Amino acid sequence: MSLQPWSLVGQHAAVRFSVLADVDPGLLPRLIQPFARRDLTPDSFTAERRGDGVRVDITMERMPAEMVHLVEGNLRQVVGVTSVATRQEVTGGVRRQAA
Repeated sequence: MSLQPWSLVGQHAAVRFSVLADVDPGLLPRLIQPFARRDLTPDSFTAERRGDGVRVDITMERMPAEMVHLVEGNLRQVVGVTSVATRQEVTGGVRRQAA
């Protein structure tokens, strides 16, 4: 039995992942991998070098809500990433799971 009575399955979210990382030539392909692995294509992917760091913003207008925390966790594990901030808005209603 699940401890969480609410389900996001079947719901979608508009999401922006803001990633801060060290400068590394292999960083950008590593950041897109969690999306590609789940057959997701970001709507926007921008990178800007800031001194000895990089800020990368990745947005999706319609991402399966149950995948947001999975992708966020994968982004946090990428070598060189120093922080990940996620901003999301769930579209549709959240429904109660059957007991």
